[in-house]
Amino acid sequence: MPDAYNLYFYRDAEKDLSGIPAKDTRRIMDRIKNLRNDPRPRGCEKLSALERYRLRQGVWRILYEIDDDERELNIVKIAHRKEAYRR
Repeated sequence: MPDAYNLYFYRDAEKDLSGIPAKDTRRIMDRIKNLRNDPRPRGCEKLSALERYRLRQGVWRILYEIDDDERELNIVKIAHRKEAYRR
């Protein structure tokens, strides 16, 4: 089995996470940790406008970038579905 991807958070994603209720935060973090071994799980969707992916966790959306060469995952944004795609 190949090595797990290294996980990094954009500063804004860390701020996003701090504003989410604790019970949801646990589920989101479990989902993010699972990305380390499978960065393109069933249900993830590539966003057409950017080189980013989206993963759903309830009403929350996790937006992230994958660098296969460096084996890195960058968590870009964690937001409620109403806010996730606004710039």
